[in-house]
Amino acid sequence: MMGELADSCLARGGRVTGVIPTGLFALEVGHRGITELHQVGSMHERKQLMYDLADAFVALPGGFGTLEELAEVATWSQLGLHRKPIVLLDVDDFWDPLVALLDRMVAIGFLKPANRELIQRARSPEEALNVLASAKPTYVEKWITDEER
Repeated sequence: MMGELADSCLARGGRVTGVIPTGLFALEVGHRGITELHQVGSMHERKQLMYDLADAFVALPGGFGTLEELAEVATWSQLGLHRKPIVLLDVDDFWDPLVALLDRMVAIGFLKPANRELIQRARSPEEALNVLASAKPTYVEKWITDEER
């Protein structure tokens, strides 16, 4: 899916930056037609560089890697390590179970409502772009209780 997305972006005149661990590049066929390719030593370095290069985060439907990266970037936002918007691109209601889980986490007190709002949801690419365009840098002080606000 990443290759198809890259090809579509490039075909419309966009720029695509890829970040891949050297070991995976040797095992997989890396996309050699993208604008810029960074090879790094590990998955941890990959995530760090992607986060450093990004202005925002849009999670498309995916597997464990997508879920893990989404959780990490949301945690980093919660901890104040960045103030970049996070959007779930909810194709065919893929993210419904996660959204329900996040809402349940708020309901039982594992997640503050303000932190829940760090992850927005869009049902189309156009809506995702609108969410990103209207996003304001967010930071929720983790160590202040809702009562102290």
